[in-house]
Amino acid sequence: MTTLIATSVVRGSRQGESHGGVYLVDLERERVRQAVDWNTMDIDWQGRGWDRGLRGIAFDGDEIYIAASDELFVFNRDFEVVDKYANPYLKHCHEIFCYRRRLYLTSTGFDSILGFDLDKKAFVFGLSLSADAGDLTMAPFLPGADRGPPARNTLHLNSVFCTMNGLFFSGLKTGGLYRYSGRQVAQVVTLPNGTHNARPFRDGVLFNDTQGDVVRFVPQEGQERIFRVPRYQEDKLTHTDLDDTRIARQAFGRGLCVVDNGLVAAGSSPSTITLHDFDSMKTTLTVNLTMDIRNAIHGLEVWPYVSAG
Repeated sequence: MTTLIATSVVRGSRQGESHGGVYLVDLERERVRQAVDWNTMDIDWQGRGWDRGLRGIAFDGDEIYIAASDELFVFNRDFEVVDKYANPYLKHCHEIFCYRRRLYLTSTGFDSILGFDLDKKAFVFGLSLSADAGDLTMAPFLPGADRGPPARNTLHLNSVFCTMNGLFFSGLKTGGLYRYSGRQVAQVVTLPNGTHNARPFRDGVLFNDTQGDVVRFVPQEGQERIFRVPRYQEDKLTHTDLDDTRIARQAFGRGLCVVDNGLVAAGSSPSTITLHDFDSMKTTLTVNLTMDIRNAIHGLEVWPYVSAG
């Protein structure tokens, strides 16, 4: 039995309303349980998603790490907060990834990637990125130091993924998937603007083409494989009376994880999780959490424990 864990943000919500949460999704029974309702009032209420909701998800033993905009929260398996960590260079965090006793976080508000040591429980690594005449340059820094990169969001970094071959990252405006080898940064493959969750997959790259409303797998050789993001009839959607339609829209694809072999789970808005089989090229399951147009999936991972409670 496979269970997924998902986080959501609520774009355009008002004070006093929930702005996201954590959900456990039992794929076999098609059941959803909300484990956390993130209704804290200590957030920034300006524009789009911003500080609202919870973001990337990672695991270390029995500890569940979930990022908010500028804090890293640690939950136990009962979803009680057991610790939290902040850093002055962590802002508008999106995805996180755990690899070899280090947790990597995209600091979108600083065009940077931070590294959190899971044993020392401290931020120990920083990589500032900038675009200069179309070329991406890097500058390592210590996130505990007094001086670091300036606050900026020109690349909109939103994805980080690690393998033995390096640290891979991308964003809405990076124009491609990049790899940091420990010494230099190089582009692996070009990507369209507006992507989320780009990562190496098999012999190519898998990502949410958010502007194109599709999930794409582009192999090094052969034909790319595409799945459309689910859409609903307009009269089925709720909370559509927003002053600015750019704040929230349906079919906004974000959140992606490999379930098994060629089976991939993809998130979208209103909060929906869809299973795509890239071998048979069939969509095998769609689970809708809410028809609230403001509510969008953000983080999405396979729940690694035997029981989801």
